[in-house]
Amino acid sequence: MPSFEFLSNLSSLLSQSLLNTLDNDEYYDIAIEVGNDPDVKIFRAHMVILSCRSPYLRRILLANKRKSEDENLTHIKLPNILPEIFEIILRYIYGGKLALENNDTSNVIKVLIAVNELGLQELVPLLQSFLINSNVNWMEQNFNLIKRSNY
Repeated sequence: MPSFEFLSNLSSLLSQSLLNTLDNDEYYDIAIEVGNDPDVKIFRAHMVILSCRSPYLRRILLANKRKSEDENLTHIKLPNILPEIFEIILRYIYGGKLALENNDTSNVIKVLIAVNELGLQELVPLLQSFLINSNVNWMEQNFNLIKRSNY
């Protein structure tokens, strides 16, 4: 039976390969317009990966596919998510790692709201714990903002 370290290395290699595919802009079949004017960014991605990882995106892609079967590229819009927040989440979808180190608390809350919207429920308790454990003072000072977000 393979060792845990061996399996971990394989998983890491797979994650890195998927991130390389995302970064290289190759073989994409979906364009995702994220944000609102003037802060809009187009992300290119792969339907099969998105539909496997996000129940919300799977529903959108299935509905959209029925509308545009003769087009080569599917387009969807996610106006409620900021581009910089979606990029963090997209990299998690492809690579399995959520990079929060360089983000302030308000961005972590935006990530929490967005992952909840995208149906990435495995991240909700992890992000909640991260916020509680590392940002108690900020949360006390901004309680009303947190309460309004309804995640």
